[in-house]
Amino acid sequence: MSTMTSLGDGQIPFADTGTTSKVAKVTLAFWIMKICATTVGETGGDMFSMTFNIGYAASSILLLAFFIVTLAWQLRAKAFHPSLYWLVILSTSTAGTTISDYMDRSLGLGYTAGASILVSILIATLAVWRLSTGSISVNHITHRKVEIFYWIAILASNTLGTAFGDFLADTSGLGYFGSNLLISTGLMLIIAAHYMTAIPKTILFWSAFVLTRPFGATMGDLLTKAHEKGGFGFGTIGSSAILLGILAALVVYDMRRHRLQSIEV
Repeated sequence: MSTMTSLGDGQIPFADTGTTSKVAKVTLAFWIMKICATTVGETGGDMFSMTFNIGYAASSILLLAFFIVTLAWQLRAKAFHPSLYWLVILSTSTAGTTISDYMDRSLGLGYTAGASILVSILIATLAVWRLSTGSISVNHITHRKVEIFYWIAILASNTLGTAFGDFLADTSGLGYFGSNLLISTGLMLIIAAHYMTAIPKTILFWSAFVLTRPFGATMGDLLTKAHEKGGFGFGTIGSSAILLGILAALVVYDMRRHRLQSIEV
């Protein structure tokens, strides 16, 4: 007899496959790794489009293809694999960087219009997801249809995060420091709301997911900028290598922890 899978915000109308969730649990380690991945996405996307001088359009096509390949691999997997999961997150982050830059700069939409369009895309994705499955919770994802919605929302969130960060840093006039301060304050308020309010956790998750993208972008700018501009001067290639090393170390740790938990079960 099949049972229904509860996703927190409601019942999803699909039989439980009996498998564990195929996505990472939302913990403190998750957010640290997410910030690392999105910071690599900023430096890596800029490395393709500007350092390698490929351009925003060609970089977007190339990185979208990479995302599709990694997503297909993820969808074929029968269980959660930390290295594969974070590879897909990384692919959405790099693709999101160049897609946002292509919309805002090459198409001439500007940061305000670009961010507005991406907000609409994310809201529409979450709305269709909710209407189709009964929930947009990310706590237990096993069914392929739900997983596809999850990754579309992830890509939209990372792309929106890039556009929103650019909007704050440039169009709003806040600059990098002011933007970082505002984003950090927003993240602190989300953490407080998590513990002190009844706001649905799913709403807080997606809000934090969007905001950690520009937070990572400002970190990327700090690493890549020259010393005379207040940065560390590692450049896009050096910064990407450093951040990939940190992310790889965290993924290896997560893989070992996941393997030990599997053995104990």
